[in-house]
Amino acid sequence: MCILVLKKCKKPDDVLFINASKHFEKGKRQNRLLPEHIDKTIDTYQFRKKEERYSRRVPMEGIEANDYYLNISRYISTAAAEEEIDLQKVNAEMLSLDKKITEAKDKHNAFLKELGLPPLS
Repeated sequence: MCILVLKKCKKPDDVLFINASKHFEKGKRQNRLLPEHIDKTIDTYQFRKKEERYSRRVPMEGIEANDYYLNISRYISTAAAEEEIDLQKVNAEMLSLDKKITEAKDKHNAFLKELGLPPLS
């Protein structure tokens, strides 16, 4: 769904982009806008709210810098930021797991030795 509101004499010198592409209820044949989706969109438009991954006010200079390209995805990214990975923590966990694996293998090999079977490598 795309709603375009054009005002000849608007006061703010910016454009409000609203990306409501994720705000609907999936249907079998047709998706539906629920009242809460409509209310959120209207509220955002009416009060010109800025919300991460949903709405953004872009000054005319920003639009001019993009050659007046008005594709919503150029101004609002819906992608969630990737979770930062603590490499030191992951490394410590891997070292701990490696130690546990070695201990378990040594214990298992001791049982194999008692049974007269060849040990695991």
